[in-house]
Amino acid sequence: GYKQANVLILHKSLADDFEKFCHANSGPLPLLYRSKPGEWKCPSLSSEPDIRTDCLQYRKYEYGASTGSLKSLKDYSEQLKAMVAFYLGCSFSCEKVLQAAGIPVRNAEQKCNVSMYKTAVPCYSISTFSCNLVVTMRPIPECKLEAAVLATSELKETHGAPIHMGDPGLLGIEHLSKPDYGDPVHLHPGDIPVFWASSVTGIEAVINCRSPLAFTHYSGCKFITDLKNDSATLRSSREVPQVHCISQNPLHYSMVSAEAAKKIKTIESLVGTDPGNRGIDPLLRPGELLKACLSLSHAQSVLVTTGFPTHFNYEPPEENDGPPGALAIAAMLQALEKDVAIVTDQRAMDLNKKIIEEAVQIGILKEPIPLLSYQRESADSALKFLCENGNPGRPRFDHLIAIERAGMAADGNYYNARKVNIKHLVDPIDELFLAAQTIPGITTTGVGDGGNELGMGKVKDAVKKHIKNGDVIACDVEADFAVVAGVSNWGGYAIACALYILSTCEIHDRYLRRAVGFPQSAKKTVWLSALPSVTKEEKLLKALVKLGVRSGKSASLEMEVDALPFYNTHSLMIENLL
Repeated sequence: GYKQANVLILHKSLADDFEKFCHANSGPLPLLYRSKPGEWKCPSLSSEPDIRTDCLQYRKYEYGASTGSLKSLKDYSEQLKAMVAFYLGCSFSCEKVLQAAGIPVRNAEQKCNVSMYKTAVPCYSISTFSCNLVVTMRPIPECKLEAAVLATSELKETHGAPIHMGDPGLLGIEHLSKPDYGDPVHLHPGDIPVFWASSVTGIEAVINCRSPLAFTHYSGCKFITDLKNDSATLRSSREVPQVHCISQNPLHYSMVSAEAAKKIKTIESLVGTDPGNRGIDPLLRPGELLKACLSLSHAQSVLVTTGFPTHFNYEPPEENDGPPGALAIAAMLQALEKDVAIVTDQRAMDLNKKIIEEAVQIGILKEPIPLLSYQRESADSALKFLCENGNPGRPRFDHLIAIERAGMAADGNYYNARKVNIKHLVDPIDELFLAAQTIPGITTTGVGDGGNELGMGKVKDAVKKHIKNGDVIACDVEADFAVVAGVSNWGGYAIACALYILSTCEIHDRYLRRAVGFPQSAKKTVWLSALPSVTKEEKLLKALVKLGVRSGKSASLEMEVDALPFYNTHSLMIENLL
């Protein structure tokens, strides 16, 4: 059980840039030692080494092309005087740790080398060093995923925790049976492909920089150090990782610290209180907020919809629960540099345009959001709206969010809480959520407070049983995740806050960027400024009142939402969330 190292030997003129490249991509390239020019030894790793002979075999590269294998580098001793050796941590060293934790290592069982793949994930470039990430893949039983993450997360010198768990296509890997390096490793039933960053990334960087002369160890012929493989001990709950499944199609797991997960659970409990006494307790689904936000954190393009025209006798008929929550989500998505658009009813386009303009002026949004409408013109209208040229392999969005959006009931109608059919005021945006169920890579979230909102089909049985008029008004359209709150706006605020918590979680941040590049914590100030505040929400509600958008239950044009006063109810909730 001794630690192994990958070896790369470059001309000294490239050494400083390659060291910077290693530090910029520390997941795949954990630097154990950098030699001086012409130094054969590495005293911190081995007592009597000679890098010219200590690997069983070497590979020679000239101008980026492999030009042969060598048993020894002694014939190149003169050239090596002007070259620098880099010793990089190797994932082979973590396999003993996995086995000690009771986790099967399939490549060891199958007596073959681990599978390695080139991905579509770009590393952080430094000068002439630029390449895509290379990963190793180990099949892990689903029930052992969290144990595998725990066993490896603190082993920074052997690449640390996995950078992806689930469908290889999400890394740009087409066929697991065709590795770029190593051997194919067969999955057992119930195994999940788990990917770790690999030091072979360094070889790709050397090839791409087209150096006149470079050497590396030959595949499988690592440098063996004098250092023992020791399992690491996690230092605090902040650093204990959790694993959560966020999608079945494609299969995708995410990672978060126990501390961040606990904070998000607290937020979920806060917004799940029921000041309007609607009886929503049986609708609550603990853990849905975390999973929805993990999925959103991985998304790049998000479509948000809101609008509940409950006041059919007024113009506009919309209520003021929904738009503030939708804008709070959109503001955080903008701050996280994701693409975000809003889809709403054609008849409400002008109103929503004015609301977005107000949100920009108030400082909620940093720039206007594209505003879209959807009409059913043919059987494949939803597919064409969601995907480029109607091709389900090329979705335009990877997450849809409905917040306080009128949802279609089992009879095809749309009902407010008083059982009044408002179908004539609602465009069939539900069809987008139904179509998303058939398109791999699009996940959906519904936010509601009464069960008649789009996405609440996930809790429709509880709605029918426990909510007044639930047998008629319950939304029949299901979202992947159902976030239930005392007021839907609160659910929107909760999503914004949870996304902030995830973005500042080191474990999640590393997983999100695949352990390449640098932590994103420098952007924390931008994220903080995007969070909802009492001042911003007060100004927005005043703007909605001026636009004639009324309170849900009471239809009043006052500073209230769902007949609950803004001051000391909604303002207090915002303060508590922050």
